[in-house]
Order: sequence, then structure tokens, then C-alpha cells
Amino acid sequence: MQLRIDHVALAVRDYTAAKAFFERVFGVLPGAGAPDQRLGFSWRVFSLGDLSRLEILAPLGTKSFLKEFLRTRAGGLHHITLQTDDIHAARAHLDRCGVPYFGFSDADPDWQELFIHPRDAFGVLIQVAAFEPDAFLGPETKLPPGKRWSLTLTAAGCRLEVAHPGGGSVALELDPAEIDALIADLQRHRNGG
Repeated sequence: MQLRIDHVALAVRDYTAAKAFFERVFGVLPGAGAPDQRLGFSWRVFSLGDLSRLEILAPLGTKSFLKEFLRTRAGGLHHITLQTDDIHAARAHLDRCGVPYFGFSDADPDWQELFIHPRDAFGVLIQVAAFEPDAFLGPETKLPPGKRWSLTLTAAGCRLEVAHPGGGSVALELDPAEIDALIADLQRHRNGG
């Protein structure tokens, strides 16, 4: 079962204040988000740095599943989300390992998930989910569709952007010597060396 930490989710009482704090202090970039009327909360994903992600959860009214979590605190770590390529393989792996889970859902092809209760994971709620990471990023952090890299000439050499497994891209600034070394490495590998 291949997993990567996709994001950490914070539950807060005051979404506006939390959003302003993380934008002002850490420069996060907003991505996808939506209200969930059925469970009584809203969520928004924010990207920062090397495409690490933070999700902010906030209750909508008094019937939110977050009500009990926020009853005695202003906010805090709610869960971590581990991304998997295959939710069914993840589920089978947990079954083989004897790890209980709940909330298994595979009805939506864009978001499939299950949860491991904190009592079974050393105090942390773990969400395991299968999804397309780019769907949760803002446009400024994505490569064009179908592209795994982009190259831009700069005054000092070039900027190479490469697709990141968590969605979006990571960038490298290369000087002329590094460009030459990269070209030589690519040619050597292409020729079997």
C-alpha cells in the first residue's frame, strides 16, 4: 500500500481569522473548498512551500460534526490525510493487519475514503483517501493539463518545473553549468549509459 501525507486538517471556530492568519504569516495559497450541508461544515485546502497542504475545517451552524471537537477548544489538529492510489487495496491491507476503520466510501470516483479512529492510531484521526491531487489546488500551482514539466528561460539560466506527486509542480532554478550537466545526464541515460 503506497501512501503519502497529503494534508493536515485543522478544525477552527473562526474560519475567517484562521484563513487570514495562515495567509498573512505563512503565505498559503487557497485551493479547492466547499460547504458540506449534510455534515454541517465547510472546508478549504491551502498550499504552501513545496506544495504541502493545510485544510481548514469550520462548522456551519450548530448541527456540525465539529461541534463536539470544538466544544472545549478554539481549534486544533483534526486529522491527517494519507493519499493512496487504490482505496480498495488500502482497505484490504488494513483488514490483513487487523486495523479497524470506519466511514468507507467509494461511491464518488473523484474522492474515495476511509478513516482510522484515534483510539486505534495513537490519538490521531487518520483519513486514507484516493483522489486526483491537482483537483484541490489553485490554478497558480498547477502545470498545464497533460504536461509533466515546463521550462522557462531566465537571465541566470532557466527555471525547470516538474510535476509533483502531490499535484502541482516543484521548480528548480538552473544556471548554465547545471543546464549542461542535465543535458549530458539525459543524453547518457537515453543512450543506455
